[in-house]
Amino acid sequence: MSKIKLSENFIRNTVKRALNEDLYPSGDITSDLIKNNKIITVKLISNENAIIGGLRFAKCAFALIDNKIKFIVKKKDGSFVKKGSLIATIKGKAQNILIAERVALNFLSHISGIASLTNKFVKLAGKRCKICCTRKTIPNLRVIQKYAVKLGGGTNHRFNLSDEFLIKDNHIASSNLRDIVSLAIKNKKGKKITVEVEDLKQLKKIMGLKFNTVLFDNMSIKNLKAGVKLARKYYETEASGNIKLKTVRSVAATGVNRISVGSITHSAASIDLKLEI
Repeated sequence: MSKIKLSENFIRNTVKRALNEDLYPSGDITSDLIKNNKIITVKLISNENAIIGGLRFAKCAFALIDNKIKFIVKKKDGSFVKKGSLIATIKGKAQNILIAERVALNFLSHISGIASLTNKFVKLAGKRCKICCTRKTIPNLRVIQKYAVKLGGGTNHRFNLSDEFLIKDNHIASSNLRDIVSLAIKNKKGKKITVEVEDLKQLKKIMGLKFNTVLFDNMSIKNLKAGVKLARKYYETEASGNIKLKTVRSVAATGVNRISVGSITHSAASIDLKLEI
């Protein structure tokens, strides 16, 4: 499994691209109207309860515009904050703080949103069942989004297509179920193998083959319970398929080892944060 690495170089390059997007071609023409060098202190505040994340990205945004800006952290990534909480203070030239403001808040709001939604799923699923993200991520933001999932207490599924074999419905439709699983076992070379099944009939076709995980996709609670009972002595079990906050508790109660939820990355609402002068 690829590991999520947030090196300073990665953060710097990611934030630099975001700033270039915001400032090309003429810079911040509005903030340029501020001609004085007034030093201000700004409070970064959360307008709602949240798991906060992305502070290193925000700090980098201000530093790239003006390395004399002081970004003083009051909370850590992964910490729970209540509505109205002070997360950080920023001190420096007003013009430069305003230039970096939106990019900094965008990183914070997005990462915090994913972490917060993930944490809701994690709490509902309980300690015996892991909440996993998927590859349903914004292109080129996967590292950031999977980092946010970990902040919320979730588990990273495979990072990319090279991490493990995941035999899904369209692979099966393009081949023969037992044959393609057998071929994966033959070619695994240390990689884990997960096989998706849509019903108990498919599960029974592959029982006895030596792979790692059975992924039950879009199955009813009744069938999921039966599938977990059949498979759990031999395989890790996973459930997926449009699982929501209102249904995750009942899915976890089937005894499944983990639940993969695409919405924690592709549909998480941003957290409402503000800079207050």
